[in-house]
This record gives sequence, structure tokens and C-alpha cells, in this order.
Amino acid sequence: MAAIKVADFAFPRLEAPDLDEMEEFLSHFGLIRAERTPDALYMRGTNDRHHLHVTHKGGTKFIGFAYHAGSEEDLERLARLPGASGIENLDEPGGGKRVRLTEPNGYQIEVIAGMQSASPIKIERDLLNSGSEPHRRAGRVMRLSKSPTSVHRIGHGVLATPKVKETVAWFRNTLGMIRSDDVYAGDQDNIIGAFSRLDRGDDYVDHHVLFCVHNDKTGLNHVSFEAQDVDAIFQDHEYLKGLGKYDHMWGIGRHLLGSQVYDYWCDPWGRVHERWADTDRLNAANGGNLISAEEGFQSQWGEDPPERFLGHASP
Repeated sequence: MAAIKVADFAFPRLEAPDLDEMEEFLSHFGLIRAERTPDALYMRGTNDRHHLHVTHKGGTKFIGFAYHAGSEEDLERLARLPGASGIENLDEPGGGKRVRLTEPNGYQIEVIAGMQSASPIKIERDLLNSGSEPHRRAGRVMRLSKSPTSVHRIGHGVLATPKVKETVAWFRNTLGMIRSDDVYAGDQDNIIGAFSRLDRGDDYVDHHVLFCVHNDKTGLNHVSFEAQDVDAIFQDHEYLKGLGKYDHMWGIGRHLLGSQVYDYWCDPWGRVHERWADTDRLNAANGGNLISAEEGFQSQWGEDPPERFLGHASP
């Protein structure tokens, strides 16, 4: 039985040598400043979470992931685990309490309760006409808002690791994640990738909140945010490309596992950030699958992933 079942992904915690540069990139990417201190940057989306991204002034390190607890009682359970920090007051914008843990690759995992909420930001997006519903926008023309369009929420994080099985078992046994798709190469016991989702019972959640993928190196492969819709993916792809200052990693395409329409960009220090729209939503009753790499690691449309993406790990 899992120690707890986390309720949601909260944010990645990173470092950057220049917070101005980081804020500029994230603003172009569609995030919005929540708060900034002399030593840290907190960026939000349009939902009611106080922030979805934290950057501390420093080097280029990936520190770890944070998740929201279902209740403060969950923190009490986690605090009793070997190596846990105990319950701490979170002395930073958004507040709340947390327990810090260390996952098998040495990265910090925070579980947070009681963070302040923010007022949602309403974004008007026009309806799309279709063959079956040709009059959804009857009498109105489509005119998109200017880029960058705002990110709505955070979706998932991806860890590259030589210890896929051990890492996946830790997240599932400690934080209550469940299998969506485990991907094997050759022998079915040779798991080289694992997509895990939240377990919220009958409630539907994203296909994955965490993906662990085999790599000889350890690090962050990418962190992922939901855009307003598919139009926003294409529109802001052209916007970011037109700036001529950021490295485009991969996209646009549609994944098979998870089904997201995706677009991947690097921040100024090479950390990969994904914008996506239209993911699969599953609940606990949908179960999980074991699938071969040949079948699972492909796109439904779009170019094959570049080798530098497949091997990417920001330490």
C-alpha cells in the first residue's frame, strides 16, 4: 500500500544564473509572474495555483519536483518515513507546509499542503466549427489573441535515469501514483519507460503526471505545461520561432501514449519545457498497460524525436 496518494503536480524547482533571462523566457513561453524575490522567481498559469514553476538564483541545477498533498495528514504520514525531513513551514511566496524526501536518483521531492490559492485568469477562446457541428461559431469570425498565449496549468515532469524500475517503484509506493503504460524493450521484464498517473479514484486525471525513461545519465528530461488549446500550440510555436533566440527541441506532433499535441523548447540553459494540448484522461478503473517500445514510443503524426531529445538529461 502506498504511503499517501498525492493530489496534483505542483512545480519543478530549478536554478538559473540570471533570473531576468529566466523570466523573459518563461514569459515568452506563456507563464505569468506570480512573485519575485531577490533570490527566486515564481511563475504561474491561468488556473488557481499560486505558482507552477520556481527558479532560484544559482547555477543551472535541477533540484527536484514538488507535489500537492491531499491533506495535512498526508504530511504527517510522510514525515514518519525513513529519511524524511519532518514537517516544515514553507518560508516562500505561497506559503504552506511541506515534507522533503529524496527519490532514488538523489533529487528532492517536496510534498506540500496548505499553499495559498490565486485568482484564476479567464481567457476567452472562440469555438471551433467542425463537420459535425458547423455552426458553433455562426456569424463570428475566428480572430486569435496575440502571442504569447497563457499557459493554463502544469501537467507532468520527466526524469531520465539508469534506474527506471527502482525510481518508478519509489514514486508509486511513496506517492501513490499508478501505472498508465510501462514500456519494454526486448524482454517484457526490461522496462525502459514508465508513465504514471495520479490515483484519484473515480476522478479523471491526465494520462501521466510522471514519466521515467531510461538513460545512462540522470536528470530532468523535460517539464510540461498545458496550453489553452491546439491553436495556442501552433500559434506560439511561430511566435517563439520568430523571436530567434530560443532553441527549439522537437515538435509539433501528437504523441501516441498520452495523445498530447506537443511542442518542446529549451530555456537559455538547455532545460526543456513542453507546451501541450488535448491529453488523454483516465481514472483508476482504466488500469494500466504493458507495451513494446516499437509500438509505444512513436507519434501519431509529426517528425520522429531527435537523438538529442532522446538522450537529454539536465543534471
